[in-house]
Amino acid sequence: MSTATVDLDSAELETVHLTNGLTCDIPASSPLARLLKSKRTWVGPSAQDRLKILQKAKTVAIVGASPNPSRSSFFVATYLKQSSDYELYFVNPNADEILGQKVYKSLADLPVVPDIVDVFRKGSDIPQVMDEVLAIGATTVWVQLGIWNEEAAYYGESKGLTVVMDRCIKVEHARFHGGLHLLGFDTGQITARKTLR
Repeated sequence: MSTATVDLDSAELETVHLTNGLTCDIPASSPLARLLKSKRTWVGPSAQDRLKILQKAKTVAIVGASPNPSRSSFFVATYLKQSSDYELYFVNPNADEILGQKVYKSLADLPVVPDIVDVFRKGSDIPQVMDEVLAIGATTVWVQLGIWNEEAAYYGESKGLTVVMDRCIKVEHARFHGGLHLLGFDTGQITARKTLR
């Protein structure tokens, strides 16, 4: 087994500030430096606040909705259509119909201002979506599970938006409204205890 050594004299060093107030220099290209750079500092709404967002909402626009049943946006749309009272609007410039409903080319084309804009777009697209949300006067952006853009979250909040990021609206709705099955389906039960037959 070989060990890698780093020549600290020739490596570009980065000063790291530790939580105990101390600092140390580490190679900027090291795995530890990359990990520390990726550390998330933005914190979104608490579980109680997310519940209030979901309870207050009447309309949800899904940006990046897909007509493909194997895509997560289709699964979320199907769940929301069947298990919630939300009025849904789908936004995708490349689709005409999803779940029997008209698809709009952009948020600006919607006939209403949605209470929640649920986003299925890559992280680098989130700042543009934030601007589109602001332009139509919507107040809540819900960025789906696995999508993260911390700068966009701070930007949205600085403009008065409520931002939820890296959370699935379907999972959160099911969690607050009846429980989750192992496969992610709504069980209609609040307890996780198995029912006896």
